[in-house]
Amino acid sequence: MKLFSLTFLILTLLIAVFLLSFTLKKPTNKTIYDFKLKTIDGQEISLLKYKGKKILLVNVASECGYTPQYKNLQDLHEKYGNKVIVIGIPANNFGGQEPGTNSEIKTFCSKNYGVSFLMMDKISVIGTDTHPLYEWLSNKTKNGVCSDAPTWNFCKYLIDENGKIIKFFSSKTDPLSKDIISLL
Repeated sequence: MKLFSLTFLILTLLIAVFLLSFTLKKPTNKTIYDFKLKTIDGQEISLLKYKGKKILLVNVASECGYTPQYKNLQDLHEKYGNKVIVIGIPANNFGGQEPGTNSEIKTFCSKNYGVSFLMMDKISVIGTDTHPLYEWLSNKTKNGVCSDAPTWNFCKYLIDENGKIIKFFSSKTDPLSKDIISLL
């Protein structure tokens, strides 16, 4: 009887472990192409539109010490636009440094930096109201690669041609740095 009880217990534990392995969160098969965003002008677009190109996503702000990176983001767009789509995503999560409306942000970027790369609707990139795209970008369980969330304005995610994250870059990384250019 003891052998039967021990065997039953072991079998029960093995089944429990097996079932638990299916319920644990595993990386989803989602890619960046499963997300939609609104442009700064309010037009909804699917990121699927950019399949086959690399994408550089940058959470931007108009009143930040890193705001001058807009110039190099524009230069990156102009010089390497055949290899990478630059997407600026305004966010007011760090120091209240993006207080403007979409219209004000668009005017600021155009007037001060000649921005012609894609700018999106202002969203939240951290916190309780984090946009689903940034929940995916910063959760390795969801994206299979990266657990880095933006720590300040002008953090960057480089995405490959298949919609998977290549690398996260901090605010300090210049858009025209060798670290980014070498991956294009």
